Amino acid sequence: MIDYPAALAVATIVRTGSFEKAAKALHITASAVSQRVKQLEERLGVALIERGTPCTATEKGAWICRHVELVGALENNLMQQLPALGDHPSGPVTLDIAVNADSLGTWFLPAAAAVTRSSNILLNIAVDDQDHTADWLRRGRVLAAVTSLAKPVAGCRVTPLGKLRYHATASPDFVKRYLPNGISAAALAQAPALTFNQKDRLQQDWLHANFGITDTVPTHWLPSTHAFVDASLLGMGWSLNPSQLVADHLASGRLIELVPGATLDIPLYWQVSRLAASQFPDLTNAVVTTARSALLATG
Repeated sequence: MIDYPAALAVATIVRTGSFEKAAKALHITASAVSQRVKQLEERLGVALIERGTPCTATEKGAWICRHVELVGALENNLMQQLPALGDHPSGPVTLDIAVNADSLGTWFLPAAAAVTRSSNILLNIAVDDQDHTADWLRRGRVLAAVTSLAKPVAGCRVTPLGKLRYHATASPDFVKRYLPNGISAAALAQAPALTFNQKDRLQQDWLHANFGITDTVPTHWLPSTHAFVDASLLGMGWSLNPSQLVADHLASGRLIELVPGATLDIPLYWQVSRLAASQFPDLTNAVVTTARSALLATG
């Protein structure tokens, strides 16, 4: 049998970030919270909480958190159908989702807003590279993810969303300074690029596809989708930017496409655990509908 008070304590610590805040949320003492977690950890023989500021879930703890989320959703549904079971329905359920930064910066938020307007769901959105968001699903840290992985993660359903198109762009001043003799492999090998983080390979993939460049190039590290566009406009570097964010800049000439027509299309998929898919169909409907109106069709 699952010790649900202890499991709830684990999930609340992770959600609030501390034992003290969890105690206030659960209306018990911090000592009681600590004792519940300790007993469950001893029973399972694994650590569930990474103690720190804030406290976070271990890999095993994350599975506990996701289970509590689903149980909360089931309780809400049951209370709506059979209100006589209790005086008050359960509180809102927080769903953990992983999304790539460029989707979050372009099309995903309208989908998230549509869900929150029609339900009492709360969202905890984690950001990672589209090639790595599926890892969050595998580790049990999220219930759903926008990912570039077409193959279903174990226990998940996958739905194609469309393709996010990127343009390699730079400001006219940047081109004049670093690429005065035209766009070439030799010139691009010396011109500074913009890179989101160590997982970001978009610029490198574009260089390899169009110029055969496999070596690393000089780069500024800038972990923000919108800052990529701003930095490009300011002439810091060249980068791959989503069409939705640079179309107007390209049309006005504030940005230049380095190789006209040499776009990079990244297919995206919605992967959601089967249990979450059945409990939160509106979430999947909103994500799929919004994505397919904003992204290029696959195929």
